[in-house]
Amino acid sequence: MSTRAPGVARRSEPQLARALADARAYLAGDTTRALQTILGGIWLLDGCLQFQAFMYSHGFIAMLAGNAAGQPAWIANSVTWGAHTLQHNQAAVNTAFALIQVTIGIGLLYRPTVKLAIAVSCAWALAVWWFGEAFGMMFMAMASPLTGAPGAVLLYALVGLLVWPGAGPGGLLRERGARAAWCALWLVMAYLWLQAPSSNPGAISALLTHAPSGMVWLSSAQVDVANALQGGGTAVAFILAALSAGIAIAVALGWRARAFLALAIALSLAYWVLGQGFGGIFQGGATDPNAGPLFVLLAALMWSLPAKARGAGAVSPA
Repeated sequence: MSTRAPGVARRSEPQLARALADARAYLAGDTTRALQTILGGIWLLDGCLQFQAFMYSHGFIAMLAGNAAGQPAWIANSVTWGAHTLQHNQAAVNTAFALIQVTIGIGLLYRPTVKLAIAVSCAWALAVWWFGEAFGMMFMAMASPLTGAPGAVLLYALVGLLVWPGAGPGGLLRERGARAAWCALWLVMAYLWLQAPSSNPGAISALLTHAPSGMVWLSSAQVDVANALQGGGTAVAFILAALSAGIAIAVALGWRARAFLALAIALSLAYWVLGQGFGGIFQGGATDPNAGPLFVLLAALMWSLPAKARGAGAVSPA
């Protein structure tokens, strides 16, 4: 037995600690950098999901084409065109889609390419929001915050703008623009809760019953909550609409902002687990983890903004 092994082990411990410290400084040296890294990790996950066998099958084409049903003509025609175009050379095109997302993820992790990665991600996200999500079903009265409306991929672009390196609080939108975007997003959520797909007496129960799962415990929880809310969906929808409006306005004005951001995180996680089934990634066929993680990431960004001043120098809790 070598007598040098213990010494080698002792020397390796500081080296490992330094390596971990360097990695942490590189990937999470400050709040903005940490959020860039998380966003990059989500993009990498999306790219890996795009490599699933389902994405190379006729089922994926059918899923995309199905988004055209009930849409205005200009959306339906463009979505149908996109699905048919993909079908002609599905293996190559889908592989390119996956590699684009993986490249965006790597670009966000590598500091010198963060700006380029965000720029590409914004363009890619808008294209996918159109052709892949049909604008989150916003134009066909089927969108519900419970299932991820107004569309997960739209949030990728918004978060990217807010974590633009070197731009200060709020990224390219600046602090005021970030608060305005947050307010608009949650007011849209409030509006959607008041629409028929969410506010009919049995709407929420139906959405929960048909939510993706892939796990026994999750399916059981979804059914239990659906049964508990049976017939009471209208009241719940109005409550959630009021909470969404409160979250929008309070954070925009900086009034008890962190309390309302905590509420936003709790609601987003509840929607993600029960209504989105973790994006369906455990069921198979998911292209992303859906909107829940992006809403939480967006709330973390808002949490990091400076508190808004009141009056002559008073500062409210952020």
